Amino acid sequence: MSERPESRVGRGSGEFRELSLERGVSAYAEGSCLIRMGATQVLCTASVEEGVPTWRKGSGAGWVTAEYAMLPRATQQRTNRERGKVGGRTQEIQRLIGRSLRACMDLQALGEVTIRVDCDVLQADGGTRTASITGAAVALHDACTWLDSQRATATGAFQRLVAAISVGVVDGQVLLDLDYVEDSSAEVDLNVVAVEGGGLIEVQGTAERAPFTQQQLTEMMGLATPTIERLIEAQREVLG
Repeated sequence: MSERPESRVGRGSGEFRELSLERGVSAYAEGSCLIRMGATQVLCTASVEEGVPTWRKGSGAGWVTAEYAMLPRATQQRTNRERGKVGGRTQEIQRLIGRSLRACMDLQALGEVTIRVDCDVLQADGGTRTASITGAAVALHDACTWLDSQRATATGAFQRLVAAISVGVVDGQVLLDLDYVEDSSAEVDLNVVAVEGGGLIEVQGTAERAPFTQQQLTEMMGLATPTIERLIEAQREVLG
């Protein structure tokens, strides 16, 4: 059996793992991005579909939604595919990704079009939901660019980038970008999502064994906020 990727080796408490964003990895999707955060790898594809959900018809506005899945051997032991009804954790992550991506958009400018973003975890070593958001924003940007190229007038529906990072407390120490080993033993796990300019979309924080302090929360946010700015800069660079 292969060994799990090494934990935080040669990486400071406030450093995130090596980041790679690769655009255009799918020959068929209108937008796609393969994101690597350390050993975590997520393939994000964005598909443009005519029409909107029934409850949105006639509004003139579009919709952006997300689906998330982990491949059976994304983890050290094989897990079964979720067929039909997905589990509670998957639903929570899908909704988080969808909310985050809609914050990028002017849905009225999009028109009655749906963009469906699929985030498939190829390999998991912690931070899959935050990596999914960061990669999906690039795929969504390119899908909107493709859509604009098909129209006589560009919509300008894509408004801003969004990115996310995890931060937590492990053995009393605040650490950025937790891998699996750190996340599985963390006393506090915090996921932070923000858009360009620093506006927060979501802060998900959970204490596992004992309450955390306001000072710890401030310290965690102090690491997360500038890191998201750096992730957004990386997105800008890959988008040219």
